[in-house]
Amino acid sequence: MFIDSHAHLAEAEFQSDLPSVLDRARLAQVERVLVIGDGADPAKTEKAVLLGEREEDLDVAAGIHPHEARLASETNLGCLVRLARSGRLVAWGEIGLDFHYSHSPPEEQAAVFSRQLALAREVGLPVVIHTREAEDRTLEILGRHCGNGDSAGVMHCFSGSLAMARDCLEMGFHISFSGMLTFPKARNVRQVARAVPMDRLLIETDAPYLAPVPFRGKRNEPAFVVETARILAEVKQVSLETVARCTTANYQRLFHAARETAQ
Repeated sequence: MFIDSHAHLAEAEFQSDLPSVLDRARLAQVERVLVIGDGADPAKTEKAVLLGEREEDLDVAAGIHPHEARLASETNLGCLVRLARSGRLVAWGEIGLDFHYSHSPPEEQAAVFSRQLALAREVGLPVVIHTREAEDRTLEILGRHCGNGDSAGVMHCFSGSLAMARDCLEMGFHISFSGMLTFPKARNVRQVARAVPMDRLLIETDAPYLAPVPFRGKRNEPAFVVETARILAEVKQVSLETVARCTTANYQRLFHAARETAQ
């Protein structure tokens, strides 16, 4: 059985056929999906939360994505805190820094990122981290909030350097690989995956984005996470069953144990 540790199933791309998407995931032996409710709009977050309440094999994480940092307010941060304390979330995120785009100013992103890391620690939830073209700044901020070696959370859709991966592992993070792992030119991603210990690995789709080979160019969906697991098994030189077992155990330990502790 597999777990997709990151999918945006509450987005418009899945509005018309979500039941079929979930059926295909179950047929592919994907037993659980972490739905991401990222955004500064509480209504958008609530949509993800309601989806998680309706489907027993869906978990939910919520946070303000760096693209929307400029829209963050104490009101919507307070909404996230209430959701976390109610037990409706298993993680806080995705949050972080994205300097590739300029949807929000870098300093505003950094301030909102730091604030959410502090709040996540206050409510006892692991964090889901997005970072793009902001490696040094991300590590600097994480080092101030997550440097004690505890199970801090997950570096989602990892595409950074091996040095960054090692720093994140030292801070207690898991490393999650998406369909990028299957891309022929993504040798650096496979190099990092080869070095990450089995007990810190997760797999994800980031659906509807980044569909793996052989589905590139199509809308990504949770059933496709099995293709990422196949390549991860090749990279690690282990069986597909071993990848399934380890990534599932890692997910349960990181997210479900954390929720039980927080409650």
